[in-house]
Amino acid sequence: MARMNLSMNNEIELCEVRDPECKQMIERMLLKNRISYFIRFTKSGIFPFRKKACVICVNENVMDAAEDVVRDICDEYGFAVKFLLKRSSNQYQQ
Repeated sequence: MARMNLSMNNEIELCEVRDPECKQMIERMLLKNRISYFIRFTKSGIFPFRKKACVICVNENVMDAAEDVVRDICDEYGFAVKFLLKRSSNQYQQ
């Protein structure tokens, strides 16, 4: 039986976070709202003293709900995050 290569990528880069407290709060609220996510840490550049950033990724089907959660946290606590809202460049094959 011939194997088919299906490219699958439902992953959306929701936002980039640098503050560890903000990251922890976002994780907690995503879990509370039953939104699956994963975190990809960005590589530090030539400046090791800069805060490490991470990108929070979600499935495209929950992107709007996840964005609302993050925006609520930012509005309430004054955290600054960079919203990316773009399809991840990772390519998965089945």
